[in-house]
Amino acid sequence: MSRTNNSIRNLVTAIIGQGLGFVVSFIARIFFINTLGREYLGLNGLFTNILTLLSLAELGVGEAINFSLYKPLAENDTKKCAMLMQLYKKVYNVIGILILLIGISLTPFLHLIIKNMPDIPYIELIYILFVVNTAVSYFFSYKRNLIIADQKRYIATFYRYLAHVIFTAIEIVYLIFFKNFIGYVIIMIIATLSDNFMVSRKAEKMYPFLKENQKVPLDEEFKKSILKNTKAMMMHKVGGVLVHSTDNILLSSLVSLDSVGLYSNYYFIINALNTVAAHVFNSVTASIGNMFVVDNEKKQYEVFKNIYFMNFWLFCFIIVSLLCLFNPFIELWLGKDFLFSFDIVCMIVINFYVLGMRKTVITFREASGLFYKDRWKSIVEATINLVASIILAHYFQTFGVFLGTFVSSVSTNLWIEPLVLYKYGFKLKLREFYKLYIKYLVVTLSCCLLTYYLCSLVTFGRVLSFIIKVLLCLLIPNTVVVLLFRKTKEYIYFKKLIKSFYRRIVKMIGRKHENA
Repeated sequence: MSRTNNSIRNLVTAIIGQGLGFVVSFIARIFFINTLGREYLGLNGLFTNILTLLSLAELGVGEAINFSLYKPLAENDTKKCAMLMQLYKKVYNVIGILILLIGISLTPFLHLIIKNMPDIPYIELIYILFVVNTAVSYFFSYKRNLIIADQKRYIATFYRYLAHVIFTAIEIVYLIFFKNFIGYVIIMIIATLSDNFMVSRKAEKMYPFLKENQKVPLDEEFKKSILKNTKAMMMHKVGGVLVHSTDNILLSSLVSLDSVGLYSNYYFIINALNTVAAHVFNSVTASIGNMFVVDNEKKQYEVFKNIYFMNFWLFCFIIVSLLCLFNPFIELWLGKDFLFSFDIVCMIVINFYVLGMRKTVITFREASGLFYKDRWKSIVEATINLVASIILAHYFQTFGVFLGTFVSSVSTNLWIEPLVLYKYGFKLKLREFYKLYIKYLVVTLSCCLLTYYLCSLVTFGRVLSFIIKVLLCLLIPNTVVVLLFRKTKEYIYFKKLIKSFYRRIVKMIGRKHENA
């Protein structure tokens, strides 16, 4: 129950925080476009992607050390925790400095990345400020990971969104009065530093041993284990970033900066949804890590099936909504000039689904420390993605870039990741996974076709049509899932969990009312 309670706290805090963050960011984007224009929007998206690539300097050491923290935290071994945090501090300080140096050294080559360099003043300075923002994100942040590994991600989430909401509001006010991109980025840097500083202070209060500065020697066997896991995560990190953070760079160099600006609006929504989904799975990762320390394989697989059902239901609803509402929403928000054609939208949505349905498998793989087993997969995936995207972009332009991502994901992730988890984690045959995957895929496709057909019949005014389509997207996929799965163990598990959570909330409110 302790694991469940922590997971629920993590999830609720993440959803509330992301909801507030999305609303504020949505409003900020409107002011951004109106005050600075589409070229600055494309530049913002491009530099964000470039700096995501620079984060490869982290090399997966964070995930490897986080995994190493699960056992000492479960056993209350503060000495080993202190040892790991000292290692964390040294590594993250070095990473921050490396990103700063490497990032700045790339400044003279910006013209090679941006096709048709826009007439934006101080473009090199703007890029350097983006580099600084990424670099400073590593200072103090190592303490955040101790809170997360201890199943208390909700604390780190609270401070992150507190800083995000406050400083995004400041950015909006700044844009209204000054209409200056450089000041906007400087505020972004201050926000990053503030977030890290607040979390760092909180971690020191929660874990007093962080202040003791103990000189604990590193155990040789433990060092080998961390090094082995870091090498594996480095390969996953490199592959993952090359696949998921190069679309804007490929669009900029092979199509145009204008296409980056258009995609940035779709990506803004996709990224917000992906962040919500990430919070859902991040909220249970530490608890799953604890489970792999103390529970058997049968229990682990039961929990996997429960979470995978949640994974399917969440992404079934999201995919149906994106397919039916993406372009109508962009048109209402920004106008027809900011729309992609429907075939490109479909490809973006399909890639989002393929990535989304991997989340449970990835969460369990990382929590169980199995990332070493499929370490070469990400490199192969990244190679296929780059080659396929470049070739297909030559023939299909923007559509080809996204099609290349799909080809790389289906040819590698769809079978290698579940194979490793089922073979080494659950000791089961891979066909057990595909039974679940195909069943969920058929239901999702059916919901998409039915909902899209019904939405196509709605031809009222733009605003009224959009509202009706939202209601259809809420009603149809969720009703279908409830009707088809209401008698399954997974559905019953979540039904009981929600009822239990509701009763606890009611009791808590009742106690406060009595005390008042």
